[in-house]
Amino acid sequence: MKREKIELDRIQAKLNSKYESIEKKELDLDALKLELQQKERNHSRMEDALRAQENKLKAMYNDLIVKLERISTVTKDEAKQMIFDILDAEVRLSNQKWVQKVEEETKQLAKEKSIQIIATAMQRYTADQVAMHSSSIVHLPSEEMKGRIIGKEGRNIKALEMATGMEFVIGEAPEIITISGFNPIRREIARRSLERLILDGRINPTRIEETVAQCEKELEEMIEEYGKSVILEFNLQGVHPEIVTMLGKLHFRTSYSQNVLVHCKEVGLFSRMIAEELGLDGATALRAGLLHDIGKAVTAEVEGPHAKIGGDIAKRCGEDPIIVNAIAAHHEEVPFASVYAIIVVIADTISASRPGARRETLTAYIKRLEKLEDIAHSFDGIKKAYALQAGREVRIIVEEESMNDEKTAMLAREIARKIEEEMSFPGQIKVNVIREKRAIEYAR
Repeated sequence: MKREKIELDRIQAKLNSKYESIEKKELDLDALKLELQQKERNHSRMEDALRAQENKLKAMYNDLIVKLERISTVTKDEAKQMIFDILDAEVRLSNQKWVQKVEEETKQLAKEKSIQIIATAMQRYTADQVAMHSSSIVHLPSEEMKGRIIGKEGRNIKALEMATGMEFVIGEAPEIITISGFNPIRREIARRSLERLILDGRINPTRIEETVAQCEKELEEMIEEYGKSVILEFNLQGVHPEIVTMLGKLHFRTSYSQNVLVHCKEVGLFSRMIAEELGLDGATALRAGLLHDIGKAVTAEVEGPHAKIGGDIAKRCGEDPIIVNAIAAHHEEVPFASVYAIIVVIADTISASRPGARRETLTAYIKRLEKLEDIAHSFDGIKKAYALQAGREVRIIVEEESMNDEKTAMLAREIARKIEEEMSFPGQIKVNVIREKRAIEYAR
């Protein structure tokens, strides 16, 4: 019991100590509570003061807005919109300056790159600077042959001129006859016919007509060969026979004294070089460049721009729409549908602007002679019409069944009057209308 009493006293002392500690803590809590209450009261007073200040600031702000609106005659919403507009303009201006800078840098880079590509293409291609002339020379074996070619009272040379439409100039130069005319195909027929007649030795009007007709047939075959050789040279596939024939005809055509077929081959090569430099299909560019002037082969028969005519022909012959557009648009008469059309325009300019490639005056002269023939053919009953003597004479052969002598004389006056109205020319132009009736029988 004594030990238990001692233990109980110890526990009682411990409890008393804890009670004292708790009482002390309670006193501390009361002090903290009082302090917290004081802080809450202070905080409430500060909040009230801040609220009062905020209300005062709002009143001052509203009063300031009213005064500003009254002074500036602009409402708050209008001022806000003005600020937004100013910021928007500044942002757009900055953006525009940045875009302009990028565009200028891009254009400069593209210009340098394009110059390099074009210069490279021009350096890789070389061509002879040979201009075709509007006359051909035939050498005679002897002076005696001149008399045989002229014939009795000039009938042989007249027959040659009527059959070929060319002018045969027999001058003082020994053993030489010059064939003059602007149509290269007819001039080639005349040259071949005369050379063949000289070799044959039989020179008379009937033989002349037969020889000219035979040479015309042979030249048609040559045209086909020229066209086929170009196709084989460039290894083109699926080319329509009509286009092959037109390419062959271009060998005998000139544009500003530049051979059109040679020009087309140059444009094809330049187009392929430029396209390959740009990473495009070189075969498509080559085909478009080669065929871009095929309309010139039929401009004498079909009216209209040769670019549009060529595009219609290519479309009719089943060419790809990209190539059709490149042909039709190479003079910018229709919109570009692909980059290949632009490449063809560039290549066409390169080929045409080579030093010595073209001469303006010769083409103007040839166009004047063509105009003379066109005026003559615009009348009914015309069989053939030839411009001779550098445009100083137009020789017209009429259909003898549909015209009598009176109508022939009237036709000559009408043609002369129309030439005076539609053309300007120095000196005078002789209109020579020929009506010839032939009766042919054979003795068997």
